[in-house]
Amino acid sequence: MKVAVWDTYVTKTDGKVMHFDIIAPEEIKDPATIYTFGKAYLLGKNLENLAISSKECVFCHIEEALPEMVSAIQQQGYYIIEMQNCA
Repeated sequence: MKVAVWDTYVTKTDGKVMHFDIIAPEEIKDPATIYTFGKAYLLGKNLENLAISSKECVFCHIEEALPEMVSAIQQQGYYIIEMQNCA
């Protein structure tokens, strides 16, 4: 399965910048859908008031999905790779 990687940087209320990648099927090209995935992830972190838009989230590249990505995409439509300050 080919997936699109959307590079995302969101500034938390403490000023730290969260860096995470939103992984979605390559067929999903609508940024609003990707932002919805990012907002769902932030909601799970109790950070639902943070903004995600084209300023914070941009398409990066297409790659082959790893098995854990495929599993998450089949369950919830997307996968998140936490990079920095996501705890």
